[in-house]
Amino acid sequence: LRGQTGWAPVWRTPPPKRSYDVIIIGAGGHGLATAYYLAKKHGIRNVAVLERGWIGGGNSGRNTQVVRSNYFHAVSSSFYDHSLRLYEGLSSELNFNLMLSQRGLIQLAHSEHELEVARRWANAIRMNGVDVEMLTAAEIQRLARPIAVNGRFPVVGGFLQGRAGIARHDAVVWGYARAASALGVDILQNCEVKGFDIIENRVQGVETSQGRI
Repeated sequence: LRGQTGWAPVWRTPPPKRSYDVIIIGAGGHGLATAYYLAKKHGIRNVAVLERGWIGGGNSGRNTQVVRSNYFHAVSSSFYDHSLRLYEGLSSELNFNLMLSQRGLIQLAHSEHELEVARRWANAIRMNGVDVEMLTAAEIQRLARPIAVNGRFPVVGGFLQGRAGIARHDAVVWGYARAASALGVDILQNCEVKGFDIIENRVQGVETSQGRI
Protein backbone atom coordinates (compact mmCIF):
# COMPACT_ATOMS: atom_id res chain seq x y z
CA LEU A 1 0.00 0.00 0.00
CA ARG A 2 2.99 2.27 0.54
CA GLY A 3 4.35 1.52 -2.90
CA GLN A 4 6.89 -1.09 -1.81
CA THR A 5 8.52 -2.75 -4.82
CA GLY A 6 11.46 -4.58 -3.23
CA TRP A 7 9.73 -7.81 -2.23
CA ALA A 8 12.33 -10.45 -1.47
CA PRO A 9 11.96 -13.62 -3.62
CA VAL A 10 10.74 -16.62 -1.65
CA TRP A 11 12.84 -19.15 -3.57
CA ARG A 12 16.27 -19.00 -5.17
CA THR A 13 16.78 -18.56 -8.93
CA PRO A 14 20.18 -20.20 -9.50
CA PRO A 15 21.87 -20.97 -12.83
CA PRO A 16 21.74 -24.68 -13.74
CA LYS A 17 24.57 -26.88 -12.55
CA ARG A 18 26.26 -29.25 -14.98
CA SER A 19 24.85 -32.27 -13.16
CA TYR A 20 22.37 -33.33 -10.48
CA ASP A 21 21.53 -36.53 -8.65
CA VAL A 22 17.86 -36.13 -9.59
CA ILE A 23 16.14 -34.11 -12.31
CA ILE A 24 12.39 -33.53 -12.08
CA ILE A 25 10.55 -32.20 -15.13
CA GLY A 26 7.64 -29.92 -14.29
CA ALA A 27 7.45 -27.40 -11.43
CA GLY A 28 3.84 -27.85 -10.48
CA GLY A 29 2.41 -29.30 -7.30
CA HIS A 30 3.58 -32.84 -8.03
CA GLY A 31 7.09 -31.93 -9.16
CA LEU A 32 7.81 -29.51 -6.33
CA ALA A 33 6.31 -31.82 -3.70
CA THR A 34 8.52 -34.64 -5.01
CA ALA A 35 11.59 -32.42 -4.75
CA TYR A 36 10.65 -31.25 -1.25
CA TYR A 37 10.10 -34.76 0.14
CA LEU A 38 13.27 -36.10 -1.51
CA ALA A 39 15.20 -33.36 0.28
CA LYS A 40 13.27 -33.37 3.58
CA LYS A 41 12.57 -37.06 4.11
CA HIS A 42 15.41 -38.73 2.20
CA GLY A 43 18.27 -36.22 2.33
CA ILE A 44 18.58 -36.05 -1.48
CA ARG A 45 19.19 -32.35 -2.04
CA ASN A 46 21.22 -32.17 -5.25
CA VAL A 47 17.96 -31.92 -7.19
CA ALA A 48 16.80 -29.74 -10.08
CA VAL A 49 13.18 -29.04 -10.97
CA LEU A 50 12.94 -27.95 -14.61
CA GLU A 51 9.99 -25.83 -15.76
CA ARG A 52 9.58 -24.58 -19.32
CA GLY A 53 7.48 -21.63 -18.13
CA TRP A 54 6.85 -20.44 -14.60
CA ILE A 55 6.14 -22.62 -11.58
CA GLY A 56 2.51 -23.65 -11.23
CA GLY A 57 1.72 -22.41 -14.75
CA GLY A 58 0.44 -25.74 -16.02
CA ASN A 59 -2.20 -28.04 -14.60
CA SER A 60 -1.57 -26.81 -11.04
CA GLY A 61 -2.97 -23.44 -12.09
CA ARG A 62 -6.04 -25.00 -13.75
CA ASN A 63 -7.20 -27.59 -11.24
CA THR A 64 -10.35 -27.36 -9.14
CA GLN A 65 -8.50 -26.83 -5.81
CA VAL A 66 -10.74 -29.48 -4.20
CA VAL A 67 -9.17 -31.76 -1.58
CA ARG A 68 -11.27 -34.74 -0.51
CA SER A 69 -11.15 -38.45 0.25
CA ASN A 70 -14.75 -39.58 -0.38
CA TYR A 71 -13.76 -42.42 -2.70
CA PHE A 72 -15.47 -45.79 -3.06
CA HIS A 73 -12.50 -48.15 -3.50
CA ALA A 74 -10.38 -48.80 -0.43
CA VAL A 75 -7.05 -48.16 -2.16
CA SER A 76 -8.24 -44.79 -3.51
CA SER A 77 -9.81 -43.84 -0.21
CA SER A 78 -6.63 -44.65 1.71
CA PHE A 79 -4.43 -42.75 -0.75
CA TYR A 80 -6.56 -39.61 -0.79
CA ASP A 81 -7.24 -39.58 2.93
CA HIS A 82 -3.48 -39.71 3.56
CA SER A 83 -3.20 -36.76 1.18
CA LEU A 84 -6.00 -34.89 2.97
CA ARG A 85 -4.29 -35.44 6.33
CA LEU A 86 -1.07 -34.03 4.86
CA TYR A 87 -2.99 -30.96 3.70
CA GLU A 88 -4.41 -30.47 7.19
CA GLY A 89 -0.91 -29.90 8.56
CA LEU A 90 0.85 -28.58 5.47
CA SER A 91 0.51 -24.84 6.13
CA SER A 92 2.25 -25.37 9.46
CA GLU A 93 4.94 -27.66 8.01
CA LEU A 94 5.78 -25.32 5.13
CA ASN A 95 5.18 -22.14 7.18
CA PHE A 96 3.09 -20.87 4.28
CA ASN A 97 -0.65 -20.21 4.28
CA LEU A 98 -2.20 -22.62 1.77
CA MET A 99 -5.67 -21.20 2.51
CA LEU A 100 -7.08 -24.65 3.26
CA SER A 101 -10.80 -24.23 3.85
CA GLN A 102 -12.54 -27.42 5.02
CA ARG A 103 -16.17 -26.42 4.55
CA GLY A 104 -17.25 -29.86 3.36
CA LEU A 105 -18.29 -31.38 0.06
CA ILE A 106 -21.81 -32.63 -0.72
CA GLN A 107 -22.46 -35.36 -3.29
CA LEU A 108 -25.99 -34.82 -4.63
CA ALA A 109 -28.50 -37.48 -5.68
CA HIS A 110 -31.22 -36.48 -8.16
CA SER A 111 -33.27 -39.69 -8.13
CA GLU A 112 -34.07 -42.59 -5.83
CA HIS A 113 -31.74 -44.75 -7.89
CA GLU A 114 -28.87 -42.26 -7.42
CA LEU A 115 -29.70 -42.04 -3.73
CA GLU A 116 -29.37 -45.82 -3.35
CA VAL A 117 -26.00 -45.67 -5.12
CA ALA A 118 -25.00 -42.81 -2.79
CA ARG A 119 -25.90 -44.95 0.26
CA ARG A 120 -23.65 -47.76 -0.99
CA TRP A 121 -20.92 -45.23 -1.71
CA ALA A 122 -21.23 -43.70 1.76
CA ASN A 123 -21.19 -47.13 3.43
CA ALA A 124 -18.01 -48.03 1.53
CA ILE A 125 -16.41 -44.74 2.60
CA ARG A 126 -17.28 -45.47 6.24
CA MET A 127 -15.84 -48.98 5.95
CA ASN A 128 -12.66 -47.35 4.64
CA GLY A 129 -12.47 -45.37 7.90
CA VAL A 130 -13.27 -41.99 6.35
CA ASP A 131 -15.83 -39.49 7.66
CA VAL A 132 -19.15 -39.23 5.76
CA GLU A 133 -22.83 -38.72 6.58
CA MET A 134 -26.03 -39.14 4.59
CA LEU A 135 -28.22 -36.06 4.18
CA THR A 136 -31.86 -35.52 3.33
CA ALA A 137 -32.90 -32.90 0.80
CA ALA A 138 -34.01 -30.63 3.64
CA GLU A 139 -30.63 -30.95 5.38
CA ILE A 140 -28.85 -30.14 2.13
CA GLN A 141 -31.05 -27.07 1.71
CA ARG A 142 -30.12 -25.84 5.20
CA LEU A 143 -26.40 -26.35 4.53
CA ALA A 144 -26.37 -24.88 1.02
CA ARG A 145 -29.27 -22.48 0.55
CA PRO A 146 -28.50 -21.55 -3.08
CA ILE A 147 -29.22 -25.14 -4.18
CA ALA A 148 -32.74 -25.39 -5.64
CA VAL A 149 -33.68 -28.80 -4.27
CA ASN A 150 -37.10 -28.56 -5.96
CA GLY A 151 -35.83 -27.00 -9.17
CA ARG A 152 -35.41 -28.37 -12.67
CA PHE A 153 -33.20 -31.18 -11.36
CA PRO A 154 -34.74 -32.04 -7.97
CA VAL A 155 -32.40 -33.12 -5.18
CA VAL A 156 -33.65 -36.11 -3.17
CA GLY A 157 -30.64 -36.45 -0.86
CA GLY A 158 -26.91 -37.00 -0.83
CA PHE A 159 -23.91 -37.33 1.45
CA LEU A 160 -21.40 -34.98 3.03
CA GLN A 161 -17.70 -35.31 3.76
CA GLY A 162 -17.16 -32.57 6.33
CA ARG A 163 -13.36 -32.59 6.16
CA ALA A 164 -13.28 -31.99 2.41
CA GLY A 165 -12.61 -28.51 1.13
CA ILE A 166 -10.35 -26.46 -1.08
CA ALA A 167 -6.73 -25.29 -0.94
CA ARG A 168 -5.40 -22.44 -3.05
CA HIS A 169 -3.40 -24.20 -5.78
CA ASP A 170 -0.84 -21.45 -6.41
CA ALA A 171 -0.19 -21.15 -2.67
CA VAL A 172 0.53 -24.90 -2.55
CA VAL A 173 3.05 -24.48 -5.37
CA TRP A 174 4.69 -21.44 -3.78
CA GLY A 175 4.87 -23.10 -0.37
CA TYR A 176 6.56 -26.23 -1.72
CA ALA A 177 8.89 -24.11 -3.90
CA ARG A 178 10.09 -22.01 -0.97
CA ALA A 179 10.58 -25.02 1.30
CA ALA A 180 12.38 -27.09 -1.36
CA SER A 181 14.61 -24.16 -2.32
CA ALA A 182 15.58 -23.62 1.32
CA LEU A 183 16.71 -27.26 1.44
CA GLY A 184 19.01 -26.75 -1.56
CA VAL A 185 16.78 -27.77 -4.47
CA ASP A 186 17.37 -25.75 -7.66
CA ILE A 187 14.16 -24.53 -9.32
CA LEU A 188 14.91 -23.62 -12.94
CA GLN A 189 12.11 -21.66 -14.60
CA ASN A 190 12.03 -20.94 -18.35
CA CYS A 191 14.12 -24.08 -18.78
CA GLU A 192 12.39 -26.23 -21.38
CA VAL A 193 13.47 -29.84 -21.87
CA LYS A 194 14.29 -30.36 -25.55
CA GLY A 195 15.38 -34.00 -25.46
CA PHE A 196 17.09 -36.80 -23.60
CA ASP A 197 20.64 -38.13 -23.88
CA ILE A 198 20.11 -41.91 -23.81
CA ILE A 199 22.95 -44.42 -23.93
CA GLU A 200 22.22 -48.18 -23.73
CA ASN A 201 18.64 -47.51 -22.59
CA ARG A 202 19.80 -45.30 -19.71
CA VAL A 203 19.18 -41.57 -19.49
CA GLN A 204 22.54 -39.82 -19.09
CA GLY A 205 21.25 -36.26 -19.26
CA VAL A 206 18.72 -33.84 -20.69
CA GLU A 207 19.02 -31.17 -23.35
CA THR A 208 17.34 -27.95 -22.24
CA SER A 209 16.86 -24.40 -23.48
CA GLN A 210 19.56 -23.46 -20.94
CA GLY A 211 22.04 -26.11 -22.08
CA ARG A 212 22.80 -29.74 -21.35
CA ILE A 213 22.48 -31.10 -17.81
